[in-house]
Amino acid sequence: MTSGGSEAAARDFALAAHGDQRYGERPYAAHLEAVVAIVASLPADDDAAALAAVAWLHDVLEDTQTTAEALRERFGEVIAAAVAHLSDPPGASRRERKALLHRRLAGLEHEPASERLALIVKAADRLANARASAADNPRLLAMYRGEHGELRAAALRPGLCDPIWAELDALLG
Repeated sequence: MTSGGSEAAARDFALAAHGDQRYGERPYAAHLEAVVAIVASLPADDDAAALAAVAWLHDVLEDTQTTAEALRERFGEVIAAAVAHLSDPPGASRRERKALLHRRLAGLEHEPASERLALIVKAADRLANARASAADNPRLLAMYRGEHGELRAAALRPGLCDPIWAELDALLG
């Protein structure tokens, strides 16, 4: 499958999996497109196609009926593992889920590729959320501000996606 085919397949898969879900008042596709645009704005990357695929797929395990096995069969181990790294673990509350996720993210590194992709897409996802919230949901923006320090401590790797973190710090810091 060509790299363009990989991204197109990931886009089609994600849009079908999310179906009629909404992101606030907008179709869920608006959020996915925002995350993809953020990762596409980064300097050239050897894994650009994989990065775009993970950006499209980043919420399918957490927010749809998609299984990790289905992702692995369709997109391979690296993409499936990256999406799994990004997905909230089970927990009784958002606070508990995010604490567990931050613990997982803190253990990720620049390599292997699945970990690197997950760290970049996590930052891009949060930036897309922060931008959308800054535009029309001050309550959510305040929540993201409250979580920013812990997320930053867990997921920031200097040199990995610095422009994203600079904007996150400006919006949420």
